[in-house]
Amino acid sequence: MELFLGDGWQVKPAGGATGEAYIAWHGDQKLFLKRNSSPFLAVLSAEGIVPKLLWTKRLENGDVITAQRWIQGRELKSYEMTDAEVAQLLRKIHHSSELLHMFKRIGNEPLTPKIIVRDMIERLSFVELNSQLVDEAVMYLVDHQDLVNHDEVVVCHCDVNHNNWILSEVGDLYLIDWDGATVADPALDLGLLLYLYVPQDQWAQWLSNYGIELTDHLKMRMHWYVISQTIFVIIWHLERNEYQDVKRWEEYLIDLLKIER
Repeated sequence: MELFLGDGWQVKPAGGATGEAYIAWHGDQKLFLKRNSSPFLAVLSAEGIVPKLLWTKRLENGDVITAQRWIQGRELKSYEMTDAEVAQLLRKIHHSSELLHMFKRIGNEPLTPKIIVRDMIERLSFVELNSQLVDEAVMYLVDHQDLVNHDEVVVCHCDVNHNNWILSEVGDLYLIDWDGATVADPALDLGLLLYLYVPQDQWAQWLSNYGIELTDHLKMRMHWYVISQTIFVIIWHLERNEYQDVKRWEEYLIDLLKIER
């Protein structure tokens, strides 16, 4: 990595699950580098959603390296996810026609409830999970998949964990790590964020900051997507033999299903 940066540059891994991110520095200059990042990083940068993209280089082996401006800042705390600025940035993302056009241009078909159920059942067939609870949850998703259909699709980040929200020292807010993004009902992002971070009695105000009303149909859609994503998290931990995490998320799934009983 140091070879194409030039003399005097130092590079170290930036951490993360993929191991493809790096920090590079030379004197007072500092860059965030990533190997084979999202192909729509330029659009995200242009709209101020991620730190500014400085350059892109293709290596001889075909890998693409991107360099972004290093931001002095910090991750948001869990309690800060209730802030109006979070709702407003997510609204900006969901209303970006440029971002949606870019996604569709590279062949991203909308992730519909039927596709989610189909993929879930296929992945469950490859793991050993004898769970009446998960079976009940899948049946709920199947029974309600037509009821949660929604015509509007947007670019959803799909991992709105507070660790992916970066607040710079000058107060600029960014949402990073776009590797898992897809085109889907905005309720996918909204549900994951509200269920994880926002007390239910504050949902209406948070969504008002986002720009919409809390309707019964939106509640149903968010609930459906949170159940579906919880099952995928259970599968993910089961594939890695992380049984304590499986148990923890199964307990969360029990609470989700209680809402319907």
